[in-house]
Amino acid sequence: MLNEIVARKKEDLNFFQLPRREEVKHHSIKQSLAFASNRDGIGLIAEIKRASPSKGMLAENLDVVERAKAYEAGGADAISVLTDGPYFQGSIMDLIAVKQAVNVPVLRKDFIVDERQIEESARIGADAILLIASILEPGHLKDMAEMASAVGLETLVEVHTEEELNRLLDVYTPSLIGINNRNLQTFTTDTTQTRALSASVPVDSFIVSESGIHSPEDAAAVTKAGAKAMLIGERLVSDGDPKTTIPDLKKGAHLG
Repeated sequence: MLNEIVARKKEDLNFFQLPRREEVKHHSIKQSLAFASNRDGIGLIAEIKRASPSKGMLAENLDVVERAKAYEAGGADAISVLTDGPYFQGSIMDLIAVKQAVNVPVLRKDFIVDERQIEESARIGADAILLIASILEPGHLKDMAEMASAVGLETLVEVHTEEELNRLLDVYTPSLIGINNRNLQTFTTDTTQTRALSASVPVDSFIVSESGIHSPEDAAAVTKAGAKAMLIGERLVSDGDPKTTIPDLKKGAHLG
């Protein structure tokens, strides 16, 4: 599935056009998450996505602005917005709308494979972007992270396996490392992946546990494994009361 998504992304880039630049106030995602980790025991990135390849449609009539405001009111420390259209039913317009509506950092989550997408991310007002180690050669990823920094974007670098992490660290040590509990080939999740990889992450890198976190007990497990923040999507996007659910999930950091 991942290979299919990346191939489609590269194909779509044949029709790429840069959008106009949005005038926005930027916020540091690392600072926000680190502050929350110190204050609450863990930071939380709440994700907006309408669909996923594994679950299909999650929130067909989603009002992204209303949902983002509910996330912020509930205590989310950052908001992730899926901007992929074919597989997640997102768009850059979703991110633009969310960025204008909230005062927490906004992460662009997409399959970024081309430098033009970095310039696009800066123009639409993202504070940070996701770079996925499994779809980028380590040297190329390092170059893209440096380009992102040059245009004012932070990067969350995602790994899923020990091999991906080691290959990455041979050439580049990211400030923010996301350990994806989801296998992007099969789309199955296992939160023990955070524990399996966290010991190999450099001490100066900030660990974000991504995917498969649905309960305070899951939050407790990834916190104990070394995560300082968690990225949660499916659990929250269709939740009827994220203002209550987000604090409950954060309380999981203090369980056990």
